[in-house]
Amino acid sequence: MALSRNMKILGILNITTDSFSDGGQYLQPGAAIFHASAMAQSGADIIDIGAASSNPTAEAVPAAVEIARLAEVVPQLKARKLCLSVDSFAPQVQRWAMGQAVDYLNDIHGFADAALYPALAASSAKLIVMHMVQPKGVATPTDVASGEIFDRVVGFFDARVKALTEAGIARDRLILDPGMGQFVGTDPENSLILLRGLPQLKARYGLPLLVSVSRKGFLRKLVGRAAQEAGAASLTAELYAQAQGADYIRTHAPGALRDGLKVLKAIAKDPH
Repeated sequence: MALSRNMKILGILNITTDSFSDGGQYLQPGAAIFHASAMAQSGADIIDIGAASSNPTAEAVPAAVEIARLAEVVPQLKARKLCLSVDSFAPQVQRWAMGQAVDYLNDIHGFADAALYPALAASSAKLIVMHMVQPKGVATPTDVASGEIFDRVVGFFDARVKALTEAGIARDRLILDPGMGQFVGTDPENSLILLRGLPQLKARYGLPLLVSVSRKGFLRKLVGRAAQEAGAASLTAELYAQAQGADYIRTHAPGALRDGLKVLKAIAKDPH
């Protein structure tokens, strides 16, 4: 089992009303800032902040509301010297985030709006280019045959990496996320196929990979657990993803993942 010293952990901070895992819990700025600081202390290298949910039952959030929610926490977290990512597929929100000089932008649609490309090229933020089978909006239940999912991911990344780099966005700023859970279809096997295929994606693109499986429905279906009880299943999948070459893992429980990695590193160390 390979242990990457450079793997980074993103702690998920949902400042939303309807996240599937912790909706409303961190909507108040004070609670959000406290939770972000706690995640950073427990092992998160990056705080990934989402002000609008993308699960199948989520309601649309106007860009102005997203920005207002972010504006209450981003400056304060930056003042605490935390590394920040903004998770949004709204171009207006992404422009605002670039103006705040956040470190990462995370887009579930992989930056589909070409009108934003000049601004992205001028920015220094790293871009998390995620694949999802739905062409727009939030994840909605979509049937995709398991035999098709890997080729769909490859086709998406081939086209999107080409478009972004041809627009002047440096290739070394791109991080690829194949998507997991409802983002890649209703069949849990689709997510498992993509986890197994991480080495192939790494070899094809030579770019960092991000995996986000924490508390997702495909794991909950496998173990018959609610979101708040899916910690063990999430950690198992995260450790597997890391061993398969993931460079970034996005999780609700950065402390547990950091502990797991420490244990694996200690086991793998040969005293002789």
